[in-house]
Amino acid sequence: MATNSPALGKPAEAAPMTKEEKRVVFASSLGTIFEWYDFYLFGAMSAIIARNFFSGLDESTRIIFVLLAFAAGFAVRPFGAIVFGRLGDLVGRKYTFLVTILIMGVATFITGILPTYASIGVAAPIMLIGLRLLQGLALGGEYGGAATYVAEHAPHGRRGFYTSWIQTTATVGLMLALIVILATRTSLGEKDFAEWGWRIPYLVSIVLLGISVWIRLQLNESPAFTKMKSEGKVSKAPLTESFGQWSNMKIVLLALFGLTMGQAVVWYTGQFYTLFFLERMAKVDGATANILVALSLILGTPFFVLFGWLSDKIGRKPIIMAGLIIAALTYFPLFKGLVHFANPALESAQMKSPIKVTADPALCSFQFNPTGTAKFTTPCDVAKAYLATNGLNYNNAAGAAGSGAEVTVGDKTIKAYDGKVANAKEEAARFKKEMDEAVKAAGYPAKADPAAINKPAIVALLTLMVIYVTMVYGPIAAMLVELFPTRIRYTSMSLPYHIGNGWFGGFLPATAFAIVASQGDIFSGLWYPIVIALVCFAIGMLFVRETKDRDIYADD
Repeated sequence: MATNSPALGKPAEAAPMTKEEKRVVFASSLGTIFEWYDFYLFGAMSAIIARNFFSGLDESTRIIFVLLAFAAGFAVRPFGAIVFGRLGDLVGRKYTFLVTILIMGVATFITGILPTYASIGVAAPIMLIGLRLLQGLALGGEYGGAATYVAEHAPHGRRGFYTSWIQTTATVGLMLALIVILATRTSLGEKDFAEWGWRIPYLVSIVLLGISVWIRLQLNESPAFTKMKSEGKVSKAPLTESFGQWSNMKIVLLALFGLTMGQAVVWYTGQFYTLFFLERMAKVDGATANILVALSLILGTPFFVLFGWLSDKIGRKPIIMAGLIIAALTYFPLFKGLVHFANPALESAQMKSPIKVTADPALCSFQFNPTGTAKFTTPCDVAKAYLATNGLNYNNAAGAAGSGAEVTVGDKTIKAYDGKVANAKEEAARFKKEMDEAVKAAGYPAKADPAAINKPAIVALLTLMVIYVTMVYGPIAAMLVELFPTRIRYTSMSLPYHIGNGWFGGFLPATAFAIVASQGDIFSGLWYPIVIALVCFAIGMLFVRETKDRDIYADD
């Protein structure tokens, strides 16, 4: 294949992309966009999925199983990285990410024609979860393949710029999923969309799959892998070489704890937790919050390419480390700014009418519940869950040992209930009613006033946090590729990336909620990304070396 990649790893002067290189970047990015599109459909339509595939269960249990199915896709991503990373280092990058996109596309299309619970009973949710696991495995293999393939085609001195286009794909895939769902929903109406129209975004994916596969079939194998294969240096045991030999395993660990775990929490905070926070804590209606976040993503996305390009000039490490430390130092004022501009009435009520929870500390749990399956039933847990779910700040006060829990709002005191008592449903209704009345009387708004929302200011804050994302995420693909030798590159880079993003990032909403419920401060959940980012910054600064000038064609 004719490229201007450096022959045998010798640096080449920067030049405009050739037609062939543009095709490589376009094909790799387009396929990855479609894979993210497929992956995000499930989360975007979780309520409808619950009604169609878990209708035999009560409403709360339905949500639990949908959360489990959604979490399964994230949980298996590292296993996909191992399976397909090994395959990519054995047989090649091109053929491996052809397999991953076929698995993702076929699984998504089948979801669109899958019979519902009403048609085939319990077999429907079982098949749905199976398809979701396949999607997670495929996504675990796609990113490493695409990033490796593009980097191995890039000329020396341009890898950050070339691979930064891959970094835009998760954001663009999410946007594409939301646009297709919104267009289908609007054209059909809510009733028809809920009954059968939800299948259309899934079925459309077969067209996207066909386009992606056709384009990728036109590509050749990467020059780095081709050279290695022709010299007979392909690894016969990439898993053993990657994770069984300390010389490489220590780099895998440094990539995880000194790069990707911090990158992941900054990414999830800037693109996902902000949406959760606006809806849950600042009480902005869902449609408005989605639009505000979408605008910030549109404004911020070009910075992925900017920082990828800049990393070729000044290095990957300075940009990533700067993104980590700036994010950690500014998250608290930025999120406080979101409340100030989104819901000034809430900010005022928190100052004028503080809320207090009095309970035996021994009966208060740390409500970490990433899958939605755990039950927190003590009076203290019930009270704190209500307050955290409704985005209400509160102070903690220690009660007598073995005592129940009570919530003081202004001059009113409401007793919490034990979730295990026989009449728990009646008690739950009573507690909710009394709490709703008390917080309303104290001036806490149920929803943010649309007229009081300062949308330009919110978009500015959100865009700044997306720029943090682009700083840590734009150069990361090039840096991961450059950390590892060609013979085990696909395997070695994929695992720390997907552990960092699938687990450290994926657990962020659940962990942040648990911290908020425990501490009582709606901003306290930010300690999770801040601490992870600071730890990653320290490890990265001390132990991770700059890679931009590394010869990725070298054998060691």
